[in-house]
Amino acid sequence: MKTLRRGDSGAYVEMLQLALFRSGYLRESDIDGKFGVKTENAVRAYQTSMGLLSDGIVGALTWGKLQSFIRGYFEYTIKRGDTLYNLAKENGTTVRAIETANPALNPDNLLVGLRIKVPFGFPVVAENIKYTYELVRLISEGIAARYPFINLSSVGKSVMNRDLLLLSLGTGQNEVFINASHHANEWITTPLTLKFLENYASSYSNNDRISSFSAAELFRNSRLYLMPLVNPDGVDLVNGAVSGQFYEGAKEIALSFPNIPFPSGWKANILGEDLNLNYPALWERAKEVKYAQGFDRPAPRDFVGAAPLAAKETRAVYDFTNTKMFDITISYHTQGKEIYYEFQGKVPPKGLQIGAEFERLSGYRLATVPPNSSYAGYKDWVIEDFNVPSYTIEAGAGANPLPISQLNEIYNDNVGVMAYALSL
Repeated sequence: MKTLRRGDSGAYVEMLQLALFRSGYLRESDIDGKFGVKTENAVRAYQTSMGLLSDGIVGALTWGKLQSFIRGYFEYTIKRGDTLYNLAKENGTTVRAIETANPALNPDNLLVGLRIKVPFGFPVVAENIKYTYELVRLISEGIAARYPFINLSSVGKSVMNRDLLLLSLGTGQNEVFINASHHANEWITTPLTLKFLENYASSYSNNDRISSFSAAELFRNSRLYLMPLVNPDGVDLVNGAVSGQFYEGAKEIALSFPNIPFPSGWKANILGEDLNLNYPALWERAKEVKYAQGFDRPAPRDFVGAAPLAAKETRAVYDFTNTKMFDITISYHTQGKEIYYEFQGKVPPKGLQIGAEFERLSGYRLATVPPNSSYAGYKDWVIEDFNVPSYTIEAGAGANPLPISQLNEIYNDNVGVMAYALSL
């Protein structure tokens, strides 16, 4: 983790401030991405409370302590006289949450010296800061720890060697794949899908409902595969978490496209390959269209790559998809409040009916893709090769990147869509 000190700014500072807010050392209104006097004083106070050198610099030891507030749980060693009720009360959580995180634990026989996971009372998914790969990794680890019935794995690596994280849960035969952030400046889809995952897991563990659906029934009848961050390097670039040679390389690419703001207009991976134009579904036609528009080399957006599946991230998603027999896929993008359901006039069985229900649940418009944009996307390839319902959902409205303040509205629009997909 990056060492931080007074004068720093950016996404990592926001993550630090989130941890300080959750631990009680800052107010939420103090989260501004600027490491000033308030943040330094909060860091010093936290370091003192943890028995660390109170120098106001956030290095490995301080991050090591604070990360538990990003993951949403901490590890605790049982002491004589402990009860789950007292542990829950002292840490603002519930006995049920502790039992869920520790399924083998016997609450009537807490063994002294046993290490357990104690979830905090707040949700893990942050709703007030920019997202980066490191934040997503910590959140994913936290959700998987709090809900051990979730499996956390990786389906490959990005250009910058970041894990392409995959979270899965459920025991049923209906296999659903949801992915987010193919495009870097559409990163709000990452917390959107992670929030659904966390709420679904919580509803299942509490025998509750998500949207209008029984979480227990969804769990029994389906298996969800979630890839929340297809393009981690690009998202980090947009949100100011890339430096060094990769940043300089991207900046050099952007200089050839001065009409695209840098880095906010960046959609591609860190090498300037548009991941959602790199799948083998009329890729050659996509190349013709985009080359004619001037995107004939690495670019912030719309460069189709040197060949289908040339992008490392696209190849990983393609290979993973080929190991499964998904019944339905949803790719989240922004913006426009539209749902795309066909590929060059081809509509899989039930594709239109499911899309119509998505339209009803979300309030978004079921639409066909403009002809010159309907090539080489993930949805396009799945429909062409597998003939199963596959959707691109353009969530939210406005100019990309959409502000994190839209997250709850977008979530409310889409929670029923994702739950319904699991119910089929």
